[in-house]
Amino acid sequence: MLLHLTSLPGPGGLGDLGAAARAFAERIGDAGFSIWQTLPVHPVGPGNSPYSPRSAFAGEPMLLSLQDLADEGLVPRTMARRRAGTPGRTDWRAARRIRREALDIAWDRFHADGGERDPRFKRFLRRESAWLPTWSRLGGRRGQTPEQLAFEQFLFDRQWKSLRTHARRCGVHLVGDLPIFVPLESVDVQGHPELFRLDAEGLPTVVTGVPPDAFSRSGQLWNHPHYRWTSHRRTGFDWWIERIARQLRLFDAVRIDHFIGFHRAYEVKAGARDARSGRWGRSPGDELLRAARRRLGPMPLFAEDLGAVTREVIALRDRHGLPGMRILQNAFGSPDSSDLPANHPRHAVVYTGTHDNAPLRGWWRTLDPVARRRAEGIAGTGDPVKGLVDVCFRSHANTAIVPAQDLLGLGSVARMNRPGTPRGNWTWRLPPAMLPRTRVRTLRTLLEESKRL
Repeated sequence: MLLHLTSLPGPGGLGDLGAAARAFAERIGDAGFSIWQTLPVHPVGPGNSPYSPRSAFAGEPMLLSLQDLADEGLVPRTMARRRAGTPGRTDWRAARRIRREALDIAWDRFHADGGERDPRFKRFLRRESAWLPTWSRLGGRRGQTPEQLAFEQFLFDRQWKSLRTHARRCGVHLVGDLPIFVPLESVDVQGHPELFRLDAEGLPTVVTGVPPDAFSRSGQLWNHPHYRWTSHRRTGFDWWIERIARQLRLFDAVRIDHFIGFHRAYEVKAGARDARSGRWGRSPGDELLRAARRRLGPMPLFAEDLGAVTREVIALRDRHGLPGMRILQNAFGSPDSSDLPANHPRHAVVYTGTHDNAPLRGWWRTLDPVARRRAEGIAGTGDPVKGLVDVCFRSHANTAIVPAQDLLGLGSVARMNRPGTPRGNWTWRLPPAMLPRTRVRTLRTLLEESKRL
């Protein structure tokens, strides 16, 4: 199942690593699911996008459970119960106000009790020494000390490990997502400018995006700086290897977002109004992945091989044994689409849709008559959402992942992201009663009938 942590229900303005996350792991484990995929869990950047992280390594402190901190005596219980926003929507402004106040109190109590002498805290500092000093020096808001930022990451590490252990007891593995680029405002760019293509004033010379496609007629202008690959090569790709290693310390497996960027990346001149005038530049993904494997050994990664995929991208993916992706929503525009169920390879991960797609019920209403007839020929003429979810689970692909919105039959109002639109994204939340026991039993039956259990 695909569900981001911020989409969980509960107090404090957005979902977190606490009780609702543990309950979700229990429910999907009872239903027979063995994978819970989240979006990236780094500190979010502009527009609250998890794909524009302020750090490629740190965890988002706003995901910390205040209730769990209250149970440790680090914050007042009344603060942990504060509610904000409206049901079904995140409220990042309220979440930041509540959590920042709480984390300041937690730090004061930890510091007053001599917590910095705690052997667990010292071990954490040593283990994450490759990235933590940069985050602690550059990642804070006014008034925060480097020690406080390290403390917040220590809390994130403990709560994350607790959730991961709980999920494993439920038979559920956590799968993460590694955004291929980081924004100019990130501590990675500010702390290591030599690794990025910047001018003498520290501004990008070219920025990231994708050319015009089905999502946008003028392309998508992401505006991240591009990597200075010569500098990465000189270091033996240390930054990248530590980045992958960090993700594999957090997750059981990791999806590489925008995998085509490991072969070639779309470059748009800085200051351009849209992405139509860009060009493709080469990336040393083969060298990078070989260097990572030498250092880290076998890596449980898979590739988001979507977009302008070429034979060279496919060859790179296959050379490193990475499963690719198939998206059912992309299957019905052509009679020979590689996304059609009959064309799914076993070594792949199939989705009904991703966080960038409308939920199935909303997508179905936009289908043209020809594509709809093709879909009905495979999924049947009953409820299209149930039919396509069933098709997904019956795929030949080894792994099938379905967004929670599709498993619950929700419409476009539950969409997580609209690519190319800067506002109104990343706000959907799961209402508290959306996974009752009756629904869990129905989902388990679905998995049993599709031989996934």
